[in-house]
Amino acid sequence: MTVSNLARTPRSVDVAVVGAGIIGASCAFHLARRGLRVAVLETYEGPAMGSSGRSFAGVRAQWTDPVNIRLSWAGIQTYRDFAALYGVDAGYRPLGYLLLVPEDRWEAQLAAVELQRSLGVEVEVLSPEEAQRHTSFVPDGIGGCTWGPGDGVVDPHQVTATYLAMARDLGATVSYRREVVAVERRQGRWELTTTEGALSARQVVNAAGGWAGELAALAGLRVPVRHVRRMVFGSARDAVERPLPMTIDVASGFFLRGEGARLLIGRANPGESPGYTTRVDWDWLEHVLASGVRRFPWLAEVPIDPAGSWAGTYEITPDHLPFLGAMPGAPGWINACGFSGHGVMQAPAVGRLIAEEALDGRAHSIDIDPLRIERLAEAGTRGDALVF
Repeated sequence: MTVSNLARTPRSVDVAVVGAGIIGASCAFHLARRGLRVAVLETYEGPAMGSSGRSFAGVRAQWTDPVNIRLSWAGIQTYRDFAALYGVDAGYRPLGYLLLVPEDRWEAQLAAVELQRSLGVEVEVLSPEEAQRHTSFVPDGIGGCTWGPGDGVVDPHQVTATYLAMARDLGATVSYRREVVAVERRQGRWELTTTEGALSARQVVNAAGGWAGELAALAGLRVPVRHVRRMVFGSARDAVERPLPMTIDVASGFFLRGEGARLLIGRANPGESPGYTTRVDWDWLEHVLASGVRRFPWLAEVPIDPAGSWAGTYEITPDHLPFLGAMPGAPGWINACGFSGHGVMQAPAVGRLIAEEALDGRAHSIDIDPLRIERLAEAGTRGDALVF
């Protein structure tokens, strides 16, 4: 795949997918597979250059919200079978996710495990002593641990490229360095003005990641999604003796996992101001290490390597759940954005659901009603207790 526009985009299509990250790519493939004429528009010079390509690449089905569980579990199963389905390895590695749960949240976690199991997810309940076989940690204050053996990581770049290649094989066009600068609803269609000419589409899929709110605003719509930076700090090579699974100290939000010869660590900064930046804040590393060493004292001897560290952004919604489905009052506008750090794990299912929404009038293989944007007008919030 080159970074130039791979085919001349027609002036009129059935669906314009804005965004060539992993969500937009999955949507484009599933829409094209069902026979629609699809055009993908991307501001960057290549695919997966926003949140997707800078993600931690994790996939897990350990959630407390049933829709999150269904979307993520469907994604994991697809990644597991990706080579059989599409002839390409998705880079799926079931490293496992180990959650270290504090005493005051243990009963709620056990209830979440029962929900996960009821939806087909394999989850093990471990004592702090049993969990030591996966990662060594100080058990003080830990009520128990849960282990997802099917959780792990994938290769977001490979998955995105594969979905886009398959979409092109089905007739879709993919345009890079093509920013949408104006959107107008006219005569039952969406008229998009871009930096490389105009495009008319019957439907628009807003898969613009952290820029989804800005894209929607061009059409006079409100989709509250914003960028929030997340950072990953990598150790020097060969700093640990063996690859470690994804391990999360639920109380602090500190996480770690192995990646090749490196150890990767991080923790969200609750005081992080919204906005797009990929600059690493090295002052934050002190806070990350302080929380990490309390639970994992051996980290004090692990050197950090700037060359193995990076920053990306989450595309955050008010309740950290995505906006999926049709936009009220805007016929033909479909949201697929705001995944709040969970887009990689949910992309396979989301692409299928968006195709159902576009062609069948409503997504049906998984009930996405709780994720429709109308929920913002409802009293209270939904949310998920295992967002980090």
